[in-house]
Amino acid sequence: MKQPYIVGWGHTQFGRLDNMDFDQLIREAALPAIASAGLEPGDIDGIFVGHFNAGFVQQDFSGALIGVAIPEFRHTPSVRMENACATGSAAIWAALDALASGRIKRALVVGMEKMNTLPNKEIGDILLKASYVKEEGHTEGGFAGVFGQIAGQYFERFGDQSDALAAISAKNHANGMHNPYAHMRRDLGFDFCRNPSEKNPFVAGPLKRSDCSLVSDGAAALVLSNEPLAGAKVPAVRWRSRTHVNEYLPLSRRDATRFEGAALAWQKGLADAGATLSDLKFVETHDCFTIAEMLEYEAMGLAAHGQGGRVILDGITTKDGKLPVNPSGGLKSRGHPIGATGVSQHVMAAMQLSGTAGEMQITGANMGAVFNMGGAAVANYLSVLEST
Repeated sequence: MKQPYIVGWGHTQFGRLDNMDFDQLIREAALPAIASAGLEPGDIDGIFVGHFNAGFVQQDFSGALIGVAIPEFRHTPSVRMENACATGSAAIWAALDALASGRIKRALVVGMEKMNTLPNKEIGDILLKASYVKEEGHTEGGFAGVFGQIAGQYFERFGDQSDALAAISAKNHANGMHNPYAHMRRDLGFDFCRNPSEKNPFVAGPLKRSDCSLVSDGAAALVLSNEPLAGAKVPAVRWRSRTHVNEYLPLSRRDATRFEGAALAWQKGLADAGATLSDLKFVETHDCFTIAEMLEYEAMGLAAHGQGGRVILDGITTKDGKLPVNPSGGLKSRGHPIGATGVSQHVMAAMQLSGTAGEMQITGANMGAVFNMGGAAVANYLSVLEST
């Protein structure tokens, strides 16, 4: 089967976008993506929308919003996908499946979310819907509380990892300084991230505010094709492999300190790509919380279980390290508008592999990976991508 391509992309600013409705978010992400592919809206055969919602806004049926925002799409087939924090990747996978079937030739994927619509407590309650509500739905601190419990268990088993978590946060905020789309372009520094303070209090278990991704609004878009497009204004980026592995939803049924489904996704994805970690020049990974990035180091094979902290403390994943992780700033700095996140990660990777990442650019980036997960490593998506 021919490997598909990313042939265009667009990305809005991430942040608190109170004055931007969905129509504007869609236009500011989708129209630049279509234009960068050298296409017009009429050239798109199908649209795949990633939107979690779950109560952030009253409007559902968001696949149909595309035709409202861009009237040229009035009659273009459009469908909405949802898979918790991996909603964006679910939309990408659906588009890739449609391409592989031969049913369509060019697909538009739009990931979007408006999260800053409710008080913080209600936002936390909505996010907890991505846990196993029967057992975890009343966790104090919302989803931060879920990952705070994971961090607490890890600390109890393997010792205090506060230095490692602070180093991950500081790294991602330093990287985000160079991302023009990032929600927070501020270099917080290790000391701020390491030490609790009035501005950086503990939020849940050993996790401080600096360990948690931001509540963000925003959108990102991709144009996908089975072949490069002659008129595209950006270099095409090709999939080497794509993998989706699920895991138990209840944490009670697994070792919460191991992301076993994520590890299987990495093993299968690299094998299918005919690649190893040493072939990758960067990774964009799902750092919804700093403990998640540390556990993902272990899942991708950079360290044995219980040794993930050494990866960041040894400088392996810094921008000038052996395998830079989240050169875009990750969710921690760029922001985490749920439905947009997986699409945004792929945009960041495409920019790296096309040599258009500006100050974020990793020298010699010709192969990289994107890991996006829904829930606490329940829906695990891995893309291995390469330049052409």
